[in-house]
Amino acid sequence: MIFDKIKGIIAEQLGVDEEEVKMETHLMKDLEADSLDAVEIIMAIEDEFDIEVPDEDAEKFQTVSDIVGYVEARA
Repeated sequence: MIFDKIKGIIAEQLGVDEEEVKMETHLMKDLEADSLDAVEIIMAIEDEFDIEVPDEDAEKFQTVSDIVGYVEARA
């Protein structure tokens, strides 16, 4: 499932428990991710799903569900 893979990537990149990562989780507010963390997460997702995420799309990602929806539409 795409959500489970993305949850694992986010948890690994940010050093948090997977239980903290839910669809409604806000990357910056809830997980205290910074812009470098966001770039690393996007790069890991691009590698995992063999997609390319343009910067202008990545900048719109606020919550985990934003990322999951984006990947589901392209994977």
